[in-house]
Amino acid sequence: MAHPKRKISKQRGRKRRTHYKIDMPQIAIDPTTGEAHLYHRAHWHEGKLYYKGKVVIDPEQEEA
Repeated sequence: MAHPKRKISKQRGRKRRTHYKIDMPQIAIDPTTGEAHLYHRAHWHEGKLYYKGKVVIDPEQEEA
């Protein structure tokens, strides 16, 4: 079995791998609203900000 003569640095390998990109972003469906959004991102629906199916910001509640 062949062995490399010198160690290849982490930096060199990572530089090579930076060009592999995912073509299509992954899309999730929110279980509460049914809205499509990007994974690990909050999204607005009917004036409220949702993240992981929970309301994060509700402008109507903050006014009261």
